[in-house]
Amino acid sequence: MRHDFLDRYSRQDSPVHRLSAEAKLVCVLAVIVLTVAAPLSALPYFAGLACVLATVALAAKIPMGYLGMRLLWMEPFVLGVGLLTLFQPGGWTIFTGIVVKSTLSLVTMVLLANTTPFAEILRVMKRARMPGLLVTTLALMYRYLFVLVDEAERMQRARLCRTFERRRWIGWKTLATVAGQLFVRSTERAERIYAAMLARGWK
Repeated sequence: MRHDFLDRYSRQDSPVHRLSAEAKLVCVLAVIVLTVAAPLSALPYFAGLACVLATVALAAKIPMGYLGMRLLWMEPFVLGVGLLTLFQPGGWTIFTGIVVKSTLSLVTMVLLANTTPFAEILRVMKRARMPGLLVTTLALMYRYLFVLVDEAERMQRARLCRTFERRRWIGWKTLATVAGQLFVRSTERAERIYAAMLARGWK
């Protein structure tokens, strides 16, 4: 099982990692709010923020290639949302604003996830008196996300061992089958976990 594909560098030792989780969360929230609220004409702010984020990544010893790969995974969702605005009046301006602001916000969140262990983030949320159900749900999602990924990889390997043709359409069909089976298995596992939690007095 791979436990580090989300926050591979969160337990390194660097000046950024040694900062308190509370301070980092406050800074991240402030950066995201200011980025969303800033007008698109505030180019010096966006350029300055990009330089600051790059400096933080270097200080935290997080490779730029790693950040780039994370953005490649998430950027299609940003572009998909932005494309919906192109057919509105001033669509290109809105599209540019969505892409720039969302990209900077995503980089900020990726840096937070890779400089702060998720347990520390949950601890800060609990101290901030956020709803206990929300904190518990996030903890369970984080824990079982790795279990589901491991399950998907095992299913994919088993399916590939039984597939002797290399046509691309067969690969897509196999992926769709694995995704459907994974959904069924994850639903069944969630029901079993919930029943076990109830049996132990969880409410």
